[in-house]
Amino acid sequence: MADSNTSLHFGELNSDEQLFRMRHSAAHILAEAVLEMFPDAKYAIGPPVDDGFYYDFELPRSLTPEDLDALQTRMTQSVSANLSISGEQISKESAREIFINQPYKLELIDDIEDDTVGHFRHGEFQDLCRGGHTETTGQVGAFKLDRIAGAYWRGNENNTMLQRIYGLLFTTQDELDEYQELREQARQNDHRRLGRELDLFSTQEDYGPGLIYWHPKGARLRIEIEDAWKKAHTEGGYDLVFTPHIGRSTLWETSGHLDFFAEGMFSAMDVDGDDYYLKPMNCPFHIQIYKNTLRSYRELPMRLAELGTVYRYERSGVLHGMLRVRGFTQDDAHIICTPEQLDDEVDGVVNFVLELLGLFNFQNVSATLSTRPEKAVGDSAQWDRAEAALKDAIERAGLTYEVEAGGGAFYGPKIDFHLTDTLGRKWQCSTVQFDFNLPERFDMSYVGEDGESHRPFMVHRALFGSIERFIGILIEHYGGAFPLWLAPVQASIIPIADRHLEHAEAVANKLKQAGIRLTIDTAKERMGNKIRRAQLQKVPYMLIIGDREAEADAASVRTRSGEDLGEIVTDNLVEKLITEIRSGQQNIV
Repeated sequence: MADSNTSLHFGELNSDEQLFRMRHSAAHILAEAVLEMFPDAKYAIGPPVDDGFYYDFELPRSLTPEDLDALQTRMTQSVSANLSISGEQISKESAREIFINQPYKLELIDDIEDDTVGHFRHGEFQDLCRGGHTETTGQVGAFKLDRIAGAYWRGNENNTMLQRIYGLLFTTQDELDEYQELREQARQNDHRRLGRELDLFSTQEDYGPGLIYWHPKGARLRIEIEDAWKKAHTEGGYDLVFTPHIGRSTLWETSGHLDFFAEGMFSAMDVDGDDYYLKPMNCPFHIQIYKNTLRSYRELPMRLAELGTVYRYERSGVLHGMLRVRGFTQDDAHIICTPEQLDDEVDGVVNFVLELLGLFNFQNVSATLSTRPEKAVGDSAQWDRAEAALKDAIERAGLTYEVEAGGGAFYGPKIDFHLTDTLGRKWQCSTVQFDFNLPERFDMSYVGEDGESHRPFMVHRALFGSIERFIGILIEHYGGAFPLWLAPVQASIIPIADRHLEHAEAVANKLKQAGIRLTIDTAKERMGNKIRRAQLQKVPYMLIIGDREAEADAASVRTRSGEDLGEIVTDNLVEKLITEIRSGQQNIV
């Protein structure tokens, strides 16, 4: 029986489907090459992925980079042969005979509930497969075997460790080259590497994986970002609050976290027979502040915001620098409002997201609207009202967006905002989330104009998502070369000789009085070495002081990009730097 996935000719498919099939077929061609090199190899699975493909193998020895070159050559030969790729459905009994010496294939066959399985082949190679391939091996596009990694069979650490071969694949060689260039740039911008080289932060694996240690320069960066956040929120009508790091189990029972999220929570301590937990979220605490007194409609909307540190368990294997951690600070806020105030509040949040992201040079922002799932709390009218408010706010802001039907949480619809960095990568940070669940669980209410008790609407929102993750993204977005207002060290003063130290101190004092963050490089080294060191630390300005500059009460100014701005009198230099800093901060609300 012919495979239904091949009923359309390859050229009739859209570009995404073509690329998927290219990558899928390349995985088969890789497995063919490995079996030619290692006839006793056991092959497992080989799917297409976002940038190419991979295949997992049990092999008689560890692979080397030289093996990848040899396998690439074998694959190229198969592509040049332009072999036909065909597929059909066969009985499970026939499949077991074909793969009698392949234990991973036999396990997969046993797990398939249907009576038949997909069987694909090209030349002498055969594989167990659902289909979705090019018509020939010659149609797979431009590829390159990329790296070798270990992978447990089926992701279970109790199973055999296999060798996974990754390959990159794009439609053309130009696209492949461009991707590799961008990936290398991303590697250079990796926040973990830059965090170490620029002395911004560290993680201490021996004393708590997934927890961030902020070094002085990283702390300064964080302070600047948090100060901007606080200023924007204060001027935007939010009240800043602080809440505890731990809560009694009854709080988390009421919120539902112990029912639905217990495996992600850290137990803190036993106090007088009561269990306390580190908070995974701030919302139950903000609700307690709201409920501390009877509220009137005249007090709404209430906007409570907090830079609240929370703790969530993540498996060791998924921890990733600042991007995936166990302790992080949410830039959390909760808006509690009447139904009549809903549209204005959602509009305000969407515009706030765009303004704050724009401050960090994120101009390309899109959104995803996630709507009601099959199982949901709250009545249909609430959901319709909330979804309409979110949709209208996105459209009024002029954002490009997609709708993920049924993708909302059981307790309410949401907007996720996606920003694009300088390398063209998309990140999801900001979220606006309705909640029909917690107001019910905590019996939240307000006294309306009619004197009756009413249930308020509650909106969770985070603009950065978490301070740690956002700063990790920022480090990569800027490649560590932060704009002047954010740079932990804004200027490095470089005296050419010891006799210039006195003037260097005088310049430093004037800059410090203006709030400029700086260092004086007093190392007994050549000026060129000092300039290079400042450039490697991505300091925005180098202020060089010699005899002529000391006489003129000036400094010769160079930028980290190597531009020579010439000699600038100290007072003018202060004015220049202050103007640039204020310009960078001008988008703060």
